[in-house]
Amino acid sequence: MGRHARVLTLAVAFLTAPVILTPPALAADGDDFSGQCEYPNANYPGRPWSLQRVLLDELWSQSKGKGVRVAVIDTGVDVKNPQLKDAVDVKSGRNLLPKGLKDENGDPVERGNENGTTDTVGHGTKVAGIIAARPAKDTGFVGLAPEATIIPIQQNDAEGNGNTETLAEAIRHAIREEADIINISQDTSEAVKPDPDLEAAVDEALAKEIVVVASAGNDGLGGNVKKTYPASYEGVLAVAASDRNNERASFSQSGDFVDVAAPGVDMISTVPRGGHCSDNGTSFSAPYVAGVAALIKAKNPTWTQRQIVAQIEQTAERTIAGHDRLVGWGVVDPVRALTEDDEPIESPAPEEGLGEARAPAAAAIPLGETPDERNARLGTYVAVGAAILVAGLGGAAVAIRDARRRARSGPPSGDVRSGHAAM
Repeated sequence: MGRHARVLTLAVAFLTAPVILTPPALAADGDDFSGQCEYPNANYPGRPWSLQRVLLDELWSQSKGKGVRVAVIDTGVDVKNPQLKDAVDVKSGRNLLPKGLKDENGDPVERGNENGTTDTVGHGTKVAGIIAARPAKDTGFVGLAPEATIIPIQQNDAEGNGNTETLAEAIRHAIREEADIINISQDTSEAVKPDPDLEAAVDEALAKEIVVVASAGNDGLGGNVKKTYPASYEGVLAVAASDRNNERASFSQSGDFVDVAAPGVDMISTVPRGGHCSDNGTSFSAPYVAGVAALIKAKNPTWTQRQIVAQIEQTAERTIAGHDRLVGWGVVDPVRALTEDDEPIESPAPEEGLGEARAPAAAAIPLGETPDERNARLGTYVAVGAAILVAGLGGAAVAIRDARRRARSGPPSGDVRSGHAAM
């Protein structure tokens, strides 16, 4: 039987007080992709909207992410999904959940495989699919970087048994496994800075030129503005969620720490045991950006992590100069990020990348005929008049001929003329 997806509550422990890592909104999935998600599920037949906005052929002519390693620190990555089977490096994976855990009923919690390839929640499997799912003939869904490699690190579960200690350990494991990109689709719900060891682990990754991508959070309803972690740490690429209109999704966290936005509404991706479901949240915006980072890294292997981040920020779609607290530098544009890369940059330029709007031109009001227009009009009149004259002359000739014939032969016997009977 399929296993139902549950809302993910991720807890991070401080030295003194717990911090909740908020999950994405509950998925609305199913065989018709609008009900509850089952594992396995049906394949999504078309191309999801988040990929329709990208010219994939043009994008992949630049890079497919080959050779780039992306660590997914999450609830595990299920390799039973055919699109992830060849995308995951199972030897480098790790399960960091504590042993001997019990749920709220006192029953043992399933930890899963020690290499991080068990995902009873489905969250990590969706995240991995957005980054690097391989193409398949029965679906239009595919990862943005379909030749990148996933490092599966199971650090949390549905009961929220992950904490700052396991998250920091997961980052350090990714460093040891030579990750190029680290994706963290978890965030704190309180604007309180966590245990300094987590920030230290992030700094270690940045020092190794690893791009660290983190979701901004889903507590943005009502204009709520606050910092979340690890997204708010200096150097982390913090990702908000955008909708089909390239505007901030209503739930997406706002704040000065937000760097860019990416699609995060009705996101189709892979689920455990096969098939696809849709879900919402910045948890799925972050891997979209991590996939773009993998493409840039594969194309420009000597670029620093800061240059890769700046490239994503600089080429994002934005309607104002500079940065704002809703979508940061704008909504990520994968094709621009891969094609407008002549020289690496260290930071985005506020005025660059914006198209200059032109004032609309007033409609021309004709005040009279030009000489050419007058000559054309007169020429038309002459041609039409000549045609009428020719037709008229031809008709007159026929009428004269017929009249002469009648005059020679006289009226026929018994003919009726002018309404009077013949005598």
